[in-house]
Amino acid sequence: MNKVYESAAAAIEGIQDGMTLMSGGFGLCGNPENLILALREHGAKDLTVISNNCGTDDYGLGVLLKNRQIAKMISSYVGENKNFEQQFLSGELEVELNPQGTLAERIRAGGAGIPAFYTPTGYGTEAAKGRETREFDGQMFVMETALTADFAFVKAWKGDTHGNLIFSKTARNFNPMMAMAGKITIAEVEELVEPGELDPDQIHTPGIFVQRIIKGEHYEKWIEQRTTRPRG
Repeated sequence: MNKVYESAAAAIEGIQDGMTLMSGGFGLCGNPENLILALREHGAKDLTVISNNCGTDDYGLGVLLKNRQIAKMISSYVGENKNFEQQFLSGELEVELNPQGTLAERIRAGGAGIPAFYTPTGYGTEAAKGRETREFDGQMFVMETALTADFAFVKAWKGDTHGNLIFSKTARNFNPMMAMAGKITIAEVEELVEPGELDPDQIHTPGIFVQRIIKGEHYEKWIEQRTTRPRG
């Protein structure tokens, strides 16, 4: 099977209004930049997006929010986006907040075929309101359901044409588990190589989880919060 697509626009074929999308990365690190921009141009709307955060006003997933393409966000951290705040407060945007570890585990469970699990995180708080709870060994737990998506966008450092992926450092956050949880996973990579060129012991995501792959370009690798101090 040929998994390589010539462009991000070609790779996102099939995304329709109302679908659910996962997008990897943490903050502005490890974002599938080319795929996000292609989706902005594609114009699909009323999307449910599962991601740790929604970028900033002008970068990452924030460009989809600014374009009014996202109807619901399932996230953990949303503090760097004024458009997010305004759309949420006005009722335009539905938001489901999760503790960060819970969000990661819900995605991992979805990829593993586990429909639900119990966690102590959030018990006794608003996060557990309306959810099933259960006691194990004298401690109370909250039941959380798994997350899957119609499409998953992931960003890797290196990949081969079979879809095997290697992530770089913190850009690995959320990407491998989302690759497993998407019905159709699209990977963009900085370096695309032939099968056999990647060390099998270094592969983070096997190609069986990746249906489409592109070589990305023009990476900006934005910095969300730049903190510096005067030189001595």
